[in-house]
Amino acid sequence: MKIGVNALNFGPGTDPGVLRDWAQTVEDLGFDLLMVSDHIAVTPDVAEQYPAPFYEAFTTLSWLAGLTTRVRLGTTVLIAPYRHPLLTARMAANLDELSGGRLVLGVGVGWARQEFAALGIPFERRGRLTEDHLRDVRAAWADTADYGKRRIPLWVGGNSDAGLRRAVRLGDAWHPLRNTLPWLREAAVRLRATAEEQHLPVPALAPRIALRVTKTPISGPSRLAGEGTIEQIMDDLDQLRLLGADTVVLDHYHGDPGETRHPQTAWQALAAVAAHFHPPRTTTERP
Repeated sequence: MKIGVNALNFGPGTDPGVLRDWAQTVEDLGFDLLMVSDHIAVTPDVAEQYPAPFYEAFTTLSWLAGLTTRVRLGTTVLIAPYRHPLLTARMAANLDELSGGRLVLGVGVGWARQEFAALGIPFERRGRLTEDHLRDVRAAWADTADYGKRRIPLWVGGNSDAGLRRAVRLGDAWHPLRNTLPWLREAAVRLRATAEEQHLPVPALAPRIALRVTKTPISGPSRLAGEGTIEQIMDDLDQLRLLGADTVVLDHYHGDPGETRHPQTAWQALAAVAAHFHPPRTTTERP
């Protein structure tokens, strides 16, 4: 199982230097994937949770590709209706080629009504628009002479039943966001059942979970996967591996934009996970 990280490409504490530090920290700690969020118009509903500056996803990942060498790069998630599908296909294919085949394209339907209005896109049609978008992107990629040769992994986000079904029909992986471990267990069952009902392959499970390290254990049914002591977090990751998760993305952001002023807190939590997930070799171990 691979471990990814949701880096913060927004907020009052974020600037190019901090973004560089995010990328280098994630890569140096040995994580497999670095992902960023997506918004275009920072309307009041967006700014409440993700205030400016908000660095556009493709632009940011293209720059970070030049600052890294190994870590994969992705979106969690690109809001599909915001761009023409041929533009998405072109930008994704170019970024994948320029980065040496490191792109993972995560997509979702979006939630910010005011942002949809600012972009002139009907909010009520976002589900259908997303499905049409994904089909058109795949059709464009099928023209390998013009859009590159590698199959870019396409993750479909969303916790709803509609998002799950969309992932089965159109995605390589389902990318649910921040939930409890019991919910994820039940969701994994629903994912397999839905694929079987539609006679389609089961997409990979690639959840994004919280990351909040505490000194004392957290208990109760509302505990999100990835919250608690480092032992609880590592057990959550082990349980997700047993569920068949292909990749798990760690998300340290808890909704307060002020957190972006102190990225060191997130980096310390990531270092704790990395130390347990990739323990140093002893002198008796073989390479």
